[in-house]
Parts: sequence; structure tokens; C-alpha cells
Amino acid sequence: MARFLPPSFLLCAAVLLCACGDDAPPGSDPAKPAAFTATQVAASQSLAEAPGFADQSGGGIFATAAGGAVRLRLDGSRAALEPHPQNKSALGQVRATFRLGPHSALVETNSGLFLANQGWLIEPLWQEVLGTGIVATAQTADGAAWIAHPTGLYQIQGGVLASLKLSGQALSGITTMTAAPAEDGLPGLWFARQGKLNVVVASAPGVYQVRGTDAPLGTGETVRTLAGLGAGTGKAGEVWLLTSTRVLRRNADGWSTVGLPSLPDQLMGAGRYLWARAGDKLFTFDADQGLWGSAEGLPAGALSLLAVDETGCAWVRVADAAMAVSRAPVPRVTGMHQGMLVVEDGLVVQARLPPGAAPQRVVFQLEGQEFEATGPAYSMGGLEADHETLKAFSFASLTPGGHTLGVVSRFADGSEALRQVPFTYQPLTTTPSYARDIRPIHEARCAKCHTTSPGRPLNTYELWKSNAQLINAAVRDLRMPADGPLDPQGIALIQRWVSSGALP
Repeated sequence: MARFLPPSFLLCAAVLLCACGDDAPPGSDPAKPAAFTATQVAASQSLAEAPGFADQSGGGIFATAAGGAVRLRLDGSRAALEPHPQNKSALGQVRATFRLGPHSALVETNSGLFLANQGWLIEPLWQEVLGTGIVATAQTADGAAWIAHPTGLYQIQGGVLASLKLSGQALSGITTMTAAPAEDGLPGLWFARQGKLNVVVASAPGVYQVRGTDAPLGTGETVRTLAGLGAGTGKAGEVWLLTSTRVLRRNADGWSTVGLPSLPDQLMGAGRYLWARAGDKLFTFDADQGLWGSAEGLPAGALSLLAVDETGCAWVRVADAAMAVSRAPVPRVTGMHQGMLVVEDGLVVQARLPPGAAPQRVVFQLEGQEFEATGPAYSMGGLEADHETLKAFSFASLTPGGHTLGVVSRFADGSEALRQVPFTYQPLTTTPSYARDIRPIHEARCAKCHTTSPGRPLNTYELWKSNAQLINAAVRDLRMPADGPLDPQGIALIQRWVSSGALP
């Protein structure tokens, strides 16, 4: 069991600034939410009023009212989730669940931390170093997962836990944290600490700066919650602040005050969607459309936000019931996640439909074209059953760069439900080999679990080749390695190796 932290990251600058003054920030963003009848999917399990993880492909991982951990599907039913037999510690009472990546979560219990991965709860090697009491987690654009803990700020990258320190001192006392662009547009990690708002940016690989911000906080105004929105096609990400007196938003146009009907108690963001709870009212904001909404038709009772995902869905607890809430029955996507790097021109992407009335049509939208989805799989891309004929659309026709895939459900009453997934296409330019490119990844990140046990053996080229598609899907979806995802370069190498024929 690892018990020592690696050397702390180098900080090349430390500037702590807090813009003060009672003047209103330039511009304002008055919110006039339009009421909508919320689409609701009831959870089969009673959930605790604790932070949870919502998976953008549907469902999520939550703490149950009885203190266990549960994995829910898109329809609210219970899926497999068990402690791994190789764990040294018992699971214990579950306190909360935190996001680590698009499809992975960190479960905190009174006995330690566990990574939720492919139906297993796996004890990470570094869990005794960190311990319980997590404040928040976030994932930045470089693929690193960050953990704010009472003892400091930690990063997981390459399966290693490391502490970020400022002038040799731990960044303890962080109260809230989120990933969002810094004021200059660089990928950033925002956090509030000791009454000040700061942002971490990478000035070089492995070298980080802690900067102050130009947030227009008034005298005595404190930051309660931070929420980040990701980038869309042609649109930058955003940071939102819930302070002691108001809601602040920073996008490409700068800071503005958002005038909601009442000050929220909770604020959460994912993808291009923001959710806010104010008492028994639930508001949502679509950053791409610039539209606010107010969810109606929810059961009566005390309301709390548990988690939100990139499709515009929120998991909530109302009285003793738990449910997924959204504007419309939005289709989900498997095979691709928000912000994904796509290198396979034959990538298979599938649409999954939530429970409820079936749509008349399901179509994919890409580059101004529509492709009809047929059959229960609703697949696009990849090969037909003969393994030679391309399906109706191949990603090979795309130009390198940013794109957005849309999946639309169209209903008999004329309404639509849309899921949009921004991604970057970077086609194959080189042909990787197992010996030169893949074996080093295996030895550094996979061998400790996939030589004999607990995972399936993968210690030879033949085993990697025979399991290539399973491995590709696991690393692409950031489900493997179990101790944290690979960096983007490692993921791209494996995808390219599989796509180019899994050469020795």
C-alpha cells in the first residue's frame, strides 16, 4: 500500500488578489425562467441527501438512504456495483460520491475511498494517504483529476496522487472548487480559500501557477459555491459563483450578475447546463441557447440537488423520493463523451432512449446533415455486419478539428429532445506498434492489475490484440486504468493502435 506522496508540484508564481468594492459589475444578466413541465424518471432506490455522480450516458452512482452505494441506470433501475474481492478494507457507510471523469467516480465511506469502475468498487493504492473528508473534485482539460481535501489540494494523474503546494505549504482550507477557463482563456481550476478566489493554471507540463482573479466581489461578500460549464463548439467554458448575496457569471464577455427570482441554496454545472435550487424551486440554464427554465410538476416536499450531467439532467431528492429531472426526454449517447478526442474514423456511436413515450424518429446530426437512426441500437459510424461496408456515415469525411454531434428524438406532438456532444476529430497520422508505443503504457499503468490478477491477464502482445476492442473502449471512456485515466496522449495512442490494426 502506497503511503508516501511524490514530490510536490513546482509553483512558479503565486498572486492572491481579491477585487473589492461595492460597485456593480459591468453589465447584468437578468434571468426570467420560463416554466416547463419536468420530465421525471423515478429512481428505484431511496437515496441519501448527499453529493452524487451523474453519468452523461445515463444513471449514476449515489449514496443510498441506508448508507450503501448504488449504481443506477438511465431508467432508474439498479445496476451491478460491488466491492472488489481484492480490497483490503470493508466498504463501510457511504458518505458521498464525487466525479473523477466522464464515467468514473470516487466513493467516500467512513472506512476510506473507493473508485467506482465497471460495476466494482476498487480500493486505490493511495487511499490511506488521502483519507476521508473530501470537499470537492474536478477534472481539468489536461485529463487530470483534482481533489480538494481539508489537508490540501491533490492531483491524480498517471495513477499517482500528488499534493500541490504554495511556497512549500499545503493549500488547505479550500471550501469549493470547479474546472473552468481562467480569465485569459487557459484551462483553469478555480477554488475559494481563506476568503479569496483563486485559479490554478498550467504554465508548462507539471508546472502550475496559482493566480488571483478579477471577480468583482464586494466588501464582506463571500463565495459559497463554484460551478463550471464546459466549452461548446465555438463557445468557451464559463465559471459561475454563488456568493453570500448573488450569483455571478464569467463567460467570454466578462463578469455579470445573474438576477434569479431568489438566491439559490445550491448551484451545479455540467456540460453546457447549469442547475440552481432555491428553496423548493428548481431552475436550469442552457448556456448554448441562453435560456432559463423553472421546473414544474415536481412532487411536494423538501428538495435537494444530488448531481447533474452534461445532457441537462439533474438528479434530485424530493421528500423521501429520488428522481432524474430534465426539460425533455433527451436521448443519451454511448461511444462518445463530452469533449472527447476522436481518432477512429469508424467509431460506433449509439443513442439510448430514456423511458417513456417512444419518439417517431431518432436522427443524428453532423456537419449540417441528418442521418436516420434505425433499429434498437441507433448506431452510426463503424462497419456493417459484413465488417467491410461502412455504415451510412463515416467520421473519415470530417476535417480535423472541433465538431458537434447531435442526436434528436422527434415526437408525434411536434416536440423534440436534443443531445449535443462537442468533440475533437484528430485522424490517424502515424501507425503505432505494441513494442514501441503500447507496451510502455502497459508496464507503467496496467501491469499491476493485468498480469495475473485482479484484472484479466494482458501481459503479452497476443492478449492485448485479442482484447483490443475492450481495452480501447475502456480507456476511451476513461474507465480504465482503475487508478485513474490515462493522459490524452496515452488514450490517443491506444485508439490509434487499435484503429490501425493492432500491430506488434
